[in-house]
Amino acid sequence: MPEPAAVDAMRVASDGPGRSPLRLSIVTETYPPEINGVANTLRQMVSGLGARGHQLLLIRPGQNRAARHAGHPVVSEALTAGLPLPGYPGLQLGLPAGRRIRRLWQQFRPQAVYIATEGPLGRSALQAARGLGIPALTGMHTNFAQYSRHYGVGLLSPIIQRYLRQFHNRSSGTLTPTREMADTLLQYGFRNIHTWPRGVDAELFDPGRRDPTLRTQWGADATAPVVLYVGRIAPEKNVDLALRAYRAIAAKIPAARFVLVGDGPARERLQHACPEAVFTGAKVGEELARHYASGDLFLFPSLTETFGNVVLEAMASGLAVIAYDTAAAKELIEDGENGRVSSPGDETAFVRQARDLARQPEAFARLGTAARATALQHAWPAVIARLETLFRDLLPPPDRLDADEDAA
Repeated sequence: MPEPAAVDAMRVASDGPGRSPLRLSIVTETYPPEINGVANTLRQMVSGLGARGHQLLLIRPGQNRAARHAGHPVVSEALTAGLPLPGYPGLQLGLPAGRRIRRLWQQFRPQAVYIATEGPLGRSALQAARGLGIPALTGMHTNFAQYSRHYGVGLLSPIIQRYLRQFHNRSSGTLTPTREMADTLLQYGFRNIHTWPRGVDAELFDPGRRDPTLRTQWGADATAPVVLYVGRIAPEKNVDLALRAYRAIAAKIPAARFVLVGDGPARERLQHACPEAVFTGAKVGEELARHYASGDLFLFPSLTETFGNVVLEAMASGLAVIAYDTAAAKELIEDGENGRVSSPGDETAFVRQARDLARQPEAFARLGTAARATALQHAWPAVIARLETLFRDLLPPPDRLDADEDAA
């Protein structure tokens, strides 16, 4: 195992051709067709590892509208029982399935496992892995301690933090997407933290998908800036600040348009507060990419992210991003070079940056071009290669030696 410290996410090394394939199992309580950043990351993980020839067993709750995984033929899938997650319609909370997971792993014999979520299913998977002596990586995908403050259970935050620390410290290592989050977890007593960054499909999210017809449907002419928000429309995402920033822009540029892509519990309230805004609902795939590329400015006011995949998607789409200097924005954006960032929680600066940039078309176009160049350096294949290296580091020395001999 690497030493218990945060590993630099940018040192991504690709395992060369000839390395023996691994048998890996991935356990998650969210997966497409659910729409969220964690589900998208897990889809990329499964597809990417499968494309590299590894044998995979995916274990997840079944969804009412879910189909079996339609990815690479090396991927097998086992669906478990789940319950709707309170406050998140359409998402499943996986129920404990320790006995079944043990049986599945005794048959499949994974060399290592990845447990993406800390709910009942993830907990039973971690117990099964420890009981069978299988090394397990866990993922810190969601900042539950921060989220709890937005759902009326902020007093439980210390309890949640303690549970998460105990959960992740029982694994062989915990993956987190940014150096900032890794350092924070180390300060809170988490051990064996490794950064595993997020990638982007830069072929899908491309400025070339800009659609004048779509902009016309939004009521935007060729010169009016389209201010875009993509993500869950919920209290923890701080969407009200994005609305304030748009209103500051519209006060100077009445033709500006505000487009929100996504859904969530705050949507109805915000539609009432801003009837002139365009609420498109959730979008995926090429339709989502077209919406990104048809915007101009991307507002990301959240302070609760472990990463924020939408920031990287917006940058790949050639948008100027206005965000707080935290999570993905802290890793990716150099203020004034490829986007704008302000100190976390400085709402006045956030609104001012959005308002001022909207009045400078040449400036936000330049930032968008630079943002695209940055995003091209974060393609998924290199990110998946980094993950493969982390898995191989878990193997005991004899397995590593066998793998090297097989590759010779």
